[in-house]
Amino acid sequence: MCSELATRMSHAAQEFLSVSDDDKRSKIMLDFSDKSERTNWHYIPRNRLGLPLRDMDSLQLKCAKKLIQLGVSTKGFEKVETIISLESILREIEGPTGKFSRDPQLYYLSIFGVPGESQTWGWRFEGHHVSINYTLVDDEIVGPTPLFFGSNPAHVRHGERAGLRALKEEEDLGRQLFHELDGSQQQQALISPEAPPDILTTNVPFLSGEVLPDGLSVSQMNNSQCEILKALLDVYVGRLPEVCADETRRNIREIGWDDIYFAWAGNGELGHAHYYRVQSEQYLAEYDNTQNDANHIHAVWRDAKNDFGEDILRNHLVTDHS
Repeated sequence: MCSELATRMSHAAQEFLSVSDDDKRSKIMLDFSDKSERTNWHYIPRNRLGLPLRDMDSLQLKCAKKLIQLGVSTKGFEKVETIISLESILREIEGPTGKFSRDPQLYYLSIFGVPGESQTWGWRFEGHHVSINYTLVDDEIVGPTPLFFGSNPAHVRHGERAGLRALKEEEDLGRQLFHELDGSQQQQALISPEAPPDILTTNVPFLSGEVLPDGLSVSQMNNSQCEILKALLDVYVGRLPEVCADETRRNIREIGWDDIYFAWAGNGELGHAHYYRVQSEQYLAEYDNTQNDANHIHAVWRDAKNDFGEDILRNHLVTDHS
């Protein structure tokens, strides 16, 4: 993928390291060859390796923001900021006795390897309901996934920010598509009358058959239904920076729309637990809204062939040793 964006990411990461002392660099810089940690992504509130926002000074925060903004689209970054801001709302809802520490500063930046234009390196920005992962080789982005966004609450119902919905499109377009289907199409798309408690792939590092293309094929949809599905899929693809999103769109067109499936589980009515996925052999958009009385969204974009740049890294290693 675009070397210009990869170069900008390298420079942004280098700039962050240049304004950090040895102690902070030792926390944020991790070994790229430590695959178990590099692929140890998650979306729950937990302690992570790397440097949290709360330990950064104003200049470091500015540099971190620059790198994060390079990793998502403008709209994607707006969602990231909104999702992070929900931690303060959760803290108000749950109070001091809540199970988790709700802290909008408890999001970590991690750099794997040494950023540079002729290096193999990667970076991760992660915390509750946000996970952005990048792998770069020789000044090229080789893997911009997994890319996870979540929202709790999905719909803020009280207070000054009542009405806020961080992942509105992910929810509304999925439900719109299900309702646009006729009875026989809904029957085929429905893989279970009950929605699972979470996305079925959870935080596995690499997809290995946890879910398979199932439900209703795009080839069985009419033009109106196809347009809704394409709009839904583009909500996920559109989280990526423009150059990465454009390349993904080209790949999807080459794969062919007829080999993409839409699957639904649970109740199709507003306010009820529901799940869906849009899937081809390579790409997966997976969504679940079941927790907290169906007011808690998990929504991930994955590349089954190349999460964490795995396929390209493997080929790169073979080439280097041949």
